[in-house]
Amino acid sequence: MPGLWSKRFMALIVDFLIITLLLWVIAAVITPVLAVLNLLILFSIWIPIAAIAIVAYFTYFEGKYRTTPGKNLMKLKVISTEGEMDYRKSLIRNLSKFLWLPLVVDVIVGFAMKKPRERYLDRLAKTDVVKSEEVEGSKTKLKQSTP
Repeated sequence: MPGLWSKRFMALIVDFLIITLLLWVIAAVITPVLAVLNLLILFSIWIPIAAIAIVAYFTYFEGKYRTTPGKNLMKLKVISTEGEMDYRKSLIRNLSKFLWLPLVVDVIVGFAMKKPRERYLDRLAKTDVVKSEEVEGSKTKLKQSTP
């Protein structure tokens, strides 16, 4: 499904642009405060703070809405393949997004295993990313089959 992977990649770019903008605004607001308080040394922990913000962004949106702004724009949803989608599954599937290298490794390991359309952490979390119309289509079929 090359179409799905290209949509997932575009969604990731959109989400990272949003996160980058948010982090830039936060930095622009707190830098003068830290300068006045002579606490610019706190910027040495900026990378861990950014990593936590990135994982929190994806975990919140996918845990609550089953999509992120980027995925929503690309008409994608995260589904649970076993049970309900929740914050725990969302956190597990997004742990590799704190830096680019773990994400690339996650994708490569996923491709090397059985199902080539999922990342390794999707398999571990028992989640999958599908086109929104697939989710809506299955809901319609379920409603039609229920008496």
